[in-house]
Amino acid sequence: MALAALLAFVGACREEPPLTGARSLLRVSQEAVVFPPSYPQVERVVELRVVNAGRTTLDVDWTSLAAPFSAAGLPARMAPGEVPVRLSYRPEAAGVLTATLVGRAPGGGEVRVELRGEANPLPDCPTPVACHTSTFDVTTEACVEAEEPDGTACDPGNACILGATCTAGRCKGTERVCDDGNACTTDVCSPLDGCTSVPAPPCPGDGKCQVGACDPKVGCTLAKAQDGTFCGPERGCDAADVCLDGTCQRRDPPDNFTCAPASPCQGPGKCRGSVCERPAATAVVPDWTYDAKSNGEALHDLLVGPTGDVTLVGFFVPALLDAAGPVPVRASVAGRRCMLWNDRLLCMDLPGSGQVSLLDRVTGAPRWTFDLAAARPDFTQGLTTVFMARLGVMQPDRLAALFEAYPSGTARDTLCRRYFLVVLDAFGGMVSAQALQDPLLAECNHPHPYGVASDAAGDLYVAFGQTQNVGAPLYPGAPTLLMAFSQDGVPRWRKTEAFAAGELAIVNGLLLNERSTQALSTQDGQAVGSQTFPRGLGRALATSTHVIPSPSEDDTVGEWRLEGYALPNLTPSWTHAFQGWPGPVAPEVRLASWTSWPGQPPETVVLGTGLDARGPVLFAVSAKDGSEVFQCPVSNAATPAQFLELGPDSVVMMDRATTCGECDPPYAYSQARFRRFPIPGLKPAEEPWPGTFGGPGHDHHEDPVRGR
Repeated sequence: MALAALLAFVGACREEPPLTGARSLLRVSQEAVVFPPSYPQVERVVELRVVNAGRTTLDVDWTSLAAPFSAAGLPARMAPGEVPVRLSYRPEAAGVLTATLVGRAPGGGEVRVELRGEANPLPDCPTPVACHTSTFDVTTEACVEAEEPDGTACDPGNACILGATCTAGRCKGTERVCDDGNACTTDVCSPLDGCTSVPAPPCPGDGKCQVGACDPKVGCTLAKAQDGTFCGPERGCDAADVCLDGTCQRRDPPDNFTCAPASPCQGPGKCRGSVCERPAATAVVPDWTYDAKSNGEALHDLLVGPTGDVTLVGFFVPALLDAAGPVPVRASVAGRRCMLWNDRLLCMDLPGSGQVSLLDRVTGAPRWTFDLAAARPDFTQGLTTVFMARLGVMQPDRLAALFEAYPSGTARDTLCRRYFLVVLDAFGGMVSAQALQDPLLAECNHPHPYGVASDAAGDLYVAFGQTQNVGAPLYPGAPTLLMAFSQDGVPRWRKTEAFAAGELAIVNGLLLNERSTQALSTQDGQAVGSQTFPRGLGRALATSTHVIPSPSEDDTVGEWRLEGYALPNLTPSWTHAFQGWPGPVAPEVRLASWTSWPGQPPETVVLGTGLDARGPVLFAVSAKDGSEVFQCPVSNAATPAQFLELGPDSVVMMDRATTCGECDPPYAYSQARFRRFPIPGLKPAEEPWPGTFGGPGHDHHEDPVRGR
């Protein structure tokens, strides 16, 4: 018996954890149970051991537990030994609750167990992208995003999409059909406003003496060209191929016959005997001027709307809307990097950092504002500062918003960066959102997206490069990280190139970087063919048949040139030499539509500015063959335009900026002068890449040509 007592003592010393109520026969493994923190409707379970330390069976009477506490397996009649009991806590709402569990055994004593449970509210998950849900997983205690089932109704963020449902995580539907019953209009659908109609493209003629005409009921027809319209190669004052009664005939034109077209600064040439005489050219004169310096404003970027209204913006300053109108409207808050999208004004960091707003062009009132910190707090949590880096139009209902941030624990002078790409629909809803990661982006040398562009399919391309200086404006270095994404933001490919980062242009599947001498394929980023350009592409233009790099100086002969390269092989096609011009010729050029001869279809011209021997000149060169179309002196200017934009029947120029134009943002903090020159008949060209570089947030998009 002594040995048995000793063994029992030793066994008791090994109990873990020690039982409570050591003086009674009825005991429990713990007198206080604290459940792990829970969430509403989420159960937490703890095991309790009940022990009969005696040698006889005990009858136990237990108190009942009220919800949200419960107990399973409480023994009412208990033989010697121990019984596991399952205690659970399943709260209905957030908060802290307590309860007491009491067990009494006649002759065996009493045990008390204090229960405590805490429930936290379910955390808010980030706003899900279209056709996805975002829910909090209580097991992993993290938000989990999942696709909505196929067939779930969804909002496409596009007034031109009907019956939209989710398909493989994307919101898709059928295109809305617009028809106003007029064959002479083009019926289009605006993602924001629905069906609208615009004048249809001019009807084609036969190329000679039959011109296109339009009947609202039947559409395009042919009509006789005006008598005297040129129709053949001969255009002299002794013999000319002209239309007479709808047919092309060669005649000896009379005196005063129009033998040379008019230009914006020069009247038409008239025949005097055998000679085509032209009046002297006069300088083009502005009909509106705004000098930001005289008003103490840092305005250095401009936008021209489809109706000709002018908006002036700067770097974190309030924009000036309808600046050339009778009553300009000053924005109430500061923003930057404004651009046009769906006939609205799209501004970065307006009204606060990390936001992008779509504004009415007339009133400046916001249609919507997207805030990255509010929509995706999981992205921005802990970051020092979040702001917009670049915007890029992908489609009428797809916008690329690239956000930049300082990493956690860094000061404002840090050169480390984090980037987030969000694709938005026309109403500011998220289509996709992702953090961008790459070894180049992880280097603390202020990697920056110097180039953003998209192609006609809506796929996005971004060129990142290191920055060579501290503080705006930023100067790019090498190498360049190129990243490609689908129109829904899905990564397609990425690669690194040795050249310095710069603005991008896209045409017919070719990706052009302003500091590269070779075109890349938009399919995979690989070099296309063996053709290289003698100099960097610069701010290239592109028609459906030619790529036209920025004007450049040929150092071997000291002459400024403009060159055209034929698509698809980019073979040299034409060269226009600015003979006798001391230069420079501005790198900013645009494609315009211009009708040289009455009765003939308009042609696409390269419009730009430069310095000839007399001073600043506005020039137009044929994009088809490089021939001169017109040259006009520019009044009251000392330099070529640093930036220009086209409107209907006008060109708006900016000069007197004090910082670079090949950095980002160009001309930051400058106080520039803006002038609008009326050019009747001049229109922005409808070409794949008509020249949309310049300002920090301009639309870098391959424009589908209307009517094709």
